[in-house]
Amino acid sequence: MDSNRPDQIPETSATAPHGDPGPAGQSLAGAGETRADQMDDQPAFVVPPEPLVRRGRRWRSVVVPVALLLVAVMAGGGLFLGGFALGSQKATTAGTASDLQKEFEPFWEAYNAITQQYVGETDRHALIEGAIGGMFDALDDPYSGYMTSEEYKQSLGSVTGQFEGIGAEIGTEATDGSGSCSPISATCRMVVISPLEGSPAEKAGLKAGDVVLAIDGSSTDGLTLDDAVAKVRGKRGTQVTLTLQREGTDAPLDLTITRDVIVVKDVSAKTLEDGTVGYLRVAHFTANVGKDFKSALKVQLEQGIRSFVLDLRGDPGGFVPEAVSVASEFLPGGTPVFWEEFAGGRQQETPATPDGLATDTSIKLVVLVDKGSASAAEIVAAALQENERATLVGETTFGKGTVQEWQLLSQDAGGFRLTIAKWLTPDKNWIHGAGIEPDVPVTSEGAPPGSDPILARAIELLTTAGAPASVF
Repeated sequence: MDSNRPDQIPETSATAPHGDPGPAGQSLAGAGETRADQMDDQPAFVVPPEPLVRRGRRWRSVVVPVALLLVAVMAGGGLFLGGFALGSQKATTAGTASDLQKEFEPFWEAYNAITQQYVGETDRHALIEGAIGGMFDALDDPYSGYMTSEEYKQSLGSVTGQFEGIGAEIGTEATDGSGSCSPISATCRMVVISPLEGSPAEKAGLKAGDVVLAIDGSSTDGLTLDDAVAKVRGKRGTQVTLTLQREGTDAPLDLTITRDVIVVKDVSAKTLEDGTVGYLRVAHFTANVGKDFKSALKVQLEQGIRSFVLDLRGDPGGFVPEAVSVASEFLPGGTPVFWEEFAGGRQQETPATPDGLATDTSIKLVVLVDKGSASAAEIVAAALQENERATLVGETTFGKGTVQEWQLLSQDAGGFRLTIAKWLTPDKNWIHGAGIEPDVPVTSEGAPPGSDPILARAIELLTTAGAPASVF
């Protein structure tokens, strides 16, 4: 088995690979020697969210598929996730620790009553799964959650760059602006972060900012993001109808989408302005993005291009190591890319790796962001902005600043993702719930069809003689 392929992790493996911190975005950080810290986020649609693997004090790339379910941003429902890590199964001692015996007495009383006195049939495996799920529900954290074995495999599958669904990044958003939330209610909305390029969701007309009110006629109220994602996911060829509230419209609208196999092209490249400006887009930080990005950048540099646009719009996140690789192409080795803050306040820096291809500051760089840029995408944007390596153009980003660890449980009891750290920018700012403000604000709202005012402004900055020195 290829140890770098997340989609090849055996169900009975004693150790699972690890991933990125995450809106979509997917990185996850885990505990122990086999933590995978960065996967967004992210799914049924695609998911903040947005995988990194930590071994000892070093990051290493492991292909383990977030949200990002729904983009990195989703709590487990989207690719997004921001980032996540994959943890390993850990051998544990049977029974309850002596110092917790008293506190666990009510649990065992209830368990024994159910298994010994309940008049109906009982399934011990289901009871255990329910108890585990209840613990994660009690955390009231939309990015932490329990998954059955099948849900765990499906969620990881989305970060490999191929899955069955509608191809959208979805998250939750509190109506008071305080950030992500759970469960979905009148004060906690299920919101579309971004449809994936070329996906069934995009073709059907799903738009960023759409609020999902119902799925196949059933209200989303009371559902967790994972619950909602499970309802939206499905086999290719089948249909799902989303009832949406769209900004600028009074009446809800129904949108029927035919599910398909979603294959995400994570890195794309082209040249603009008669070959003088290089355009590089990262759609999602799945495995091998760092390698693919370096190859695309190298080709354009060899063509003599010295001005670049890095498009991170609608990127829900994914594996943190891949985000570090992309940022490192423009930053000198050792430059801080981001920090992690763990329980107890301990902080740890992750620096840029050496041998970046475009660290020369005479190479101009503009990064495009919007409200769909999340998790690992925000790690890259913040690193390039705060190290004064690039100008950010566009809209304020999503704002996912936590890292999840994904861990497979023993006895085929499923797995979980658990928020185990905050990620901070190079200047130690926590952007969770607030996002990153662009240096040059530009919105695409109300733009004529076929136009791209954000990209147009970026090209203007790169090609206009005498542009303010503060811009670059």
